[in-house]
Amino acid sequence: MEILSSLKASRPTLSFEFFPPKNEKGSEELLETVHELGKLDPAFVSVTYGAGGTTRERTREVVQRIIKDTCVPTIPHLTCIGHSTEEMQEILDQYAEDRVGTILALRGDPPHDQPNYDRSNDDFKYASDLVSFISKHSHDFEIGVAGFPEGHPATQNRLIEMDHFKAKVDAGADYICTQLFFDNHDFFDYRERCSLQGIDLPIVAGIMPITTLSGMKRMADLAAGSRFPAKLLKALHEAGDDAQAIRQAGIDYAITQCQELIDQGVSGLHLYTLNKSSATREIASALSF
Repeated sequence: MEILSSLKASRPTLSFEFFPPKNEKGSEELLETVHELGKLDPAFVSVTYGAGGTTRERTREVVQRIIKDTCVPTIPHLTCIGHSTEEMQEILDQYAEDRVGTILALRGDPPHDQPNYDRSNDDFKYASDLVSFISKHSHDFEIGVAGFPEGHPATQNRLIEMDHFKAKVDAGADYICTQLFFDNHDFFDYRERCSLQGIDLPIVAGIMPITTLSGMKRMADLAAGSRFPAKLLKALHEAGDDAQAIRQAGIDYAITQCQELIDQGVSGLHLYTLNKSSATREIASALSF
């Protein structure tokens, strides 16, 4: 229970998210980034899992390498779309052999090349089904689940959304890691909603620093419904066409956002790194825990 005990400690944790590189060069660069960010003493790092399980093997390879080459606890993401119970059992058995202690269990997205993917034959319809399945595995995995401070994109009714989320928690979740958000009021409101539902788990805040305008626009497309506060947009607008000024404005905003979360008792900060270390290092080094 190494990660869970860290999340329950009085001091907020710091953690980082990576995605599986597409080639060996990218893998070597990622390991360098992990080593660099490891100097910040993160509680853990996590590795994403492609839509429809498309990065299954690459995700495991990255997890194995980080575990082998560093001392940083490593959490693989795992999605249920497109996987049979037999496949999921095999994946969990492999992670047990790798001495992985924690899984982030997600519903996930259909493969990008199958926009009309039919989920009626899937063995796991919801993330709660996957959480329940993992909790019954012979290896005692800690289980993380995703939270949505801005609301779940598939459920407009927030009352129903929290009922569904409570079912996921009740299935055996140990902690919550949120999707990215830019307005801390959304996080504080979400934390209160969890409390009203009787959910008393550590909630780790997902933070994505903006370093380019093109990156922000891609983020808006990928994370449909993301809200960019006027304060952030104003700072980016004032930076004009100066790429360095835009980058600094995004980093300064993330620092302010993170520090307020720390001051308000967040369990942890989970920074989306995009497999790069510089912006993440600058943000983490500026914070007072």
